[in-house]
Amino acid sequence: MTRSGRMMLTVLALSLVCLPARADGLARPVHVAPIHFEEREQTVSITGEVTARVETDLSFRVGGRITGWFVDVGDAVRAGQVLARIDPEEQKADVEAAEAGVQAAEAQLKLARANFDRQKSLLDDGISTQRDFDDAEAALRTAEGARETAIAQRDTAKDVLSYTELRAPADGIVTARLAEAGQVVQAAQTMFSVADNGPRDAVFNVYESLFFEQPSKHSVHVTLLSDDTVQTTGNVREVSPTIDTQTGTVRVKVAMDRTPPEMTLGASVLGVGTLAPRRVVVVPWQALAESGGKPALWIVDKADNTVKLRPVEIFSFETGSALVSGGVEEGETYVTDGTKLLRPGQTITVTEEKAQ
Repeated sequence: MTRSGRMMLTVLALSLVCLPARADGLARPVHVAPIHFEEREQTVSITGEVTARVETDLSFRVGGRITGWFVDVGDAVRAGQVLARIDPEEQKADVEAAEAGVQAAEAQLKLARANFDRQKSLLDDGISTQRDFDDAEAALRTAEGARETAIAQRDTAKDVLSYTELRAPADGIVTARLAEAGQVVQAAQTMFSVADNGPRDAVFNVYESLFFEQPSKHSVHVTLLSDDTVQTTGNVREVSPTIDTQTGTVRVKVAMDRTPPEMTLGASVLGVGTLAPRRVVVVPWQALAESGGKPALWIVDKADNTVKLRPVEIFSFETGSALVSGGVEEGETYVTDGTKLLRPGQTITVTEEKAQ
């Protein structure tokens, strides 16, 4: 091809590239739909676990060597049932010593009362003096006080002896055991944890950002994760005042209105809450484009059937669609499909107009 021929082809190619985007021959066929806002409730689903409303850590009130434990994790216990026992020999010796103290105090009281009675009789006969009588009365009162003190010490020793047996405070289930036979333990050292029978909570670790959303209902729908036919409802009972620095979550306890028997302690559950309705436009995923690193929609100018790219605000995503909360107006038209070859100012032809 000659030099002049090549130049003519180049000019022709440039002229084709520079043709206006609105030329009928370059119009792009697309699907469109009108912008229509609707009130949409959004649900939030979080997994958690079932816990007891009341769980008690149990410990001995006295120290000593454990001679036996009688329950294990998962065992059901009754109120007053012995869970473990420590060697009681030292406490038994204290009780015996206290009993001896009571007997000695009673003997002293008997002598003091006899002396008082004698002094009173002598005083009435004019044989004894008032001073001797007063001394006898003071000795009697002292002996009575000593006896009361000895009895109190004996009762305390008996109480301490009873502390060598660790008993369940209420009906429940053992959730932890930290005791072994032969182990020497200190007073107040936790031995068992017992979850009381009764109301149950569903506990969830909720992301902090969710607290900025306004719930439409205060109730939470709770479903057993392994069997979605087992369901109940509940209300938020407690929200932790602190945030877990490692996970960025807040611990929330939901008091279940009714606890199905399948929702045992530690069972995994799904909690579903509903947020307040938001005014949004539901658009298909394929309608979304990008402008300046932000999501955008192709908006149709009805006057000349051209499109322009406009950034929009996304409230949330759902399966197959996005919820647009801002950046568009009611009644405008946007491209729902066929956006891949569009550019600002592009002329379009509507192949099918459909509402979303």
